[in-house]
Amino acid sequence: MTFDWSIIWQSMGALWHGALITIGLTVLTMVVAVPCGIVVALLRESRLKPVAAAATAYVELMRNVPIILLVYWAFYVLPILTGIGFSPFMTGLVALVLNNAAYNSETFRSGIRSIRKGQTEAGLALGMSEGQAFRQIVLPQAWRRVLPILATTWVTLFKDTSLVSVIAVGDLAHTALQIRSQSFRVIEMLTAMAAIYWLLGYPQAKVVDWIHRKYGVTE
Repeated sequence: MTFDWSIIWQSMGALWHGALITIGLTVLTMVVAVPCGIVVALLRESRLKPVAAAATAYVELMRNVPIILLVYWAFYVLPILTGIGFSPFMTGLVALVLNNAAYNSETFRSGIRSIRKGQTEAGLALGMSEGQAFRQIVLPQAWRRVLPILATTWVTLFKDTSLVSVIAVGDLAHTALQIRSQSFRVIEMLTAMAAIYWLLGYPQAKVVDWIHRKYGVTE
C-alpha cells in the first residue's frame, strides 16, 4: 500500500473553504437556535395548556429523532409541504436549527427554573410587572447559569454539521469526501478531514473548559 500525502496540500484550498462553510453553519445555527430556544422554553411554561402541550410535543419530537433523519426530512419533505425550494445549505440550516432549538429550550427552561421564585416576588413587590421581573432579574441570572451548557452545545453542533454533507452541502466533510471519491486517496483525505476538525475543535473545547470554570454554578 502506498500513500500520496501531496493530495492534501493540493486540496487545501477546497478543504479550508469547506471548513469556513462548517464554521458559518455553526454560527448561523446558534444565532437562530438560541432565541428560538428561549421562546420555546417560555411556551412550555405557558399557562395555556394547548400551547404548552404543543411546545412539549415539538421538543420531544426533535430530541428523539436522529439529526440525519431530520436533515433528509427537511431536504425531501419540507419543500413539498411548503412549495418552496430550499438550497442544500438552507435545508441543512433549518434542520440543525429545529434540532438545537429544542435542546436549547430545555437548557433555558432548567436555567429559568433554577432561579428562586422569591427573586421574582421581590421584583413584583418593588412595582415591576411580571415581564420586567423576568427580563431584568430572572433572565440575566439564568443566562449566566446556562452559558456553560450552551458552550458545550456549540462544540457538539460544530461536529454535527458534518451530517449535512449527505445532502451535498459544501462543508468540510462533503468536500473531503468528494476529493476522496475523485482521487481514490481514502486514508489521506479521511486523515486530513480528521486533522482539520481537531485543529478547529480543540481550541473551542478549551474555551468551553474556561467558560465552565468561570461561569459554572456550584450551588
